[in-house]
Amino acid sequence: MYTYEKPYWDEAKLVCGIDEAGRGPLAGPVCAAAVILDPNYTIEGLNDSKKLSEKKRDLLFEEIKAHALSYCIAFATEQEIDEYNILQATFMAMKRAYDGLDRSADVAFVDGNRDPGLACNETICIVKGDAKSASVAAASILAKVTRDRYMEMLDEQYPQYLFKVHKGYPTKKHVETLLEHGPSPVHRQTFLKKILARGTYKTADAEA
Repeated sequence: MYTYEKPYWDEAKLVCGIDEAGRGPLAGPVCAAAVILDPNYTIEGLNDSKKLSEKKRDLLFEEIKAHALSYCIAFATEQEIDEYNILQATFMAMKRAYDGLDRSADVAFVDGNRDPGLACNETICIVKGDAKSASVAAASILAKVTRDRYMEMLDEQYPQYLFKVHKGYPTKKHVETLLEHGPSPVHRQTFLKKILARGTYKTADAEA
């Protein structure tokens, strides 16, 4: 997991890992994180956040925050996703996370095959980077844990949608509640057209 980082660390260069969580859900924001790991502190067990248990993610979340040289977590809202599309909103969240770091990195490793246009001298896109690079894996964990917790908070505001269970992803139960209650203010309207065309639903305003 440290193979990508080592050549840069050997030259005393700082590496920033960047990843996102929440591109696929029907509701909630997309979240991105930027992390500069400490070359002198090895975090064991880093991996793609989706391959880790919730308990393991939570433990690594705290360890990353405690020992990273710098990190920042940022969002792009549902409204920005609807206005600009999910790809551009993801890039916005990534840029906000990178710009929020309190120190500069010499290179940024970004999960995927698209360059988000960071203000970094060198950006390297790594397909499935969260399973190959410790820095990207750390970013994926910060992003996923933060977004999951945010969706749990939204569950308290909109309990009828069961956000705590599915985190906004298009599960069968989520679609059922969506068709029953209609979209909430935190749903991504551009993601719902095909789903809402399948059946009738009451508007959220009618319930208020």
